[in-house]
Amino acid sequence: MAPARSSEQEAAGFEAAERALLEAPEIELLGLMRRSTNYTFLARLCGADGSDSLVVYKPRRGESPLWDFPTGTLYRREVASYRLSRILGWPAIPATVVRETAPHGIGALQDFVESQPGRHYLNGNDQPADLWRQVAVFDVLANNADRKSGHCLFDPQGKVWVVDHGLTFHVEPKLRTVIWDFAGEPLPAGLRADLERALGSLGQLDEVLTRQEARTLRRRVESVLMEGWRYPQPTSGWSVPWPPV
Repeated sequence: MAPARSSEQEAAGFEAAERALLEAPEIELLGLMRRSTNYTFLARLCGADGSDSLVVYKPRRGESPLWDFPTGTLYRREVASYRLSRILGWPAIPATVVRETAPHGIGALQDFVESQPGRHYLNGNDQPADLWRQVAVFDVLANNADRKSGHCLFDPQGKVWVVDHGLTFHVEPKLRTVIWDFAGEPLPAGLRADLERALGSLGQLDEVLTRQEARTLRRRVESVLMEGWRYPQPTSGWSVPWPPV
């Protein structure tokens, strides 16, 4: 029974975090985050009860135009990735919501994760391989076009959080990742039940994906569940994002 209670407590924690992100009356911008392609702000979320916390704010207005992703859609892809992770139960993505009332208008608002400097996927060999297998499957489902090693954060307790999911859910194959360690392996049996359960809950992403994107996601989940599916192989040098960290 302990795992079930733990899962319920975790779900309640995420729900409380989502409410705080949506309902806090004030967002104070602290500055731009370095090395971000799009405008990404570190901000302070000020609650009505006097509490405050750090958040990451990615406004739609600050998104740089891309040739292959529709303009002004990256923020909702961040939210879709979070919702998919909650449906599956993995991997850990900080609570993320669409916030309409914010300093620069509508965008994604995400809990800030304090991370250990310099620690990421490529030097995180002390983590169980099954954790990275989860991230790798998630990236196949989300069609992640930019899984850099530095997008895998280790918090002070050593828990791994994955972030930066703006380039996801394209209807064409776009998988680019540094996690190719499991190429050719079959789907772990322990993940199958989560994927089967997810099929009945994908409607939770309809608000943040187009109809075509939602249909394509469902097909990807069904494909991974097919007998004989294996983790994909890299097809070229393009299969790894640059820079890798």
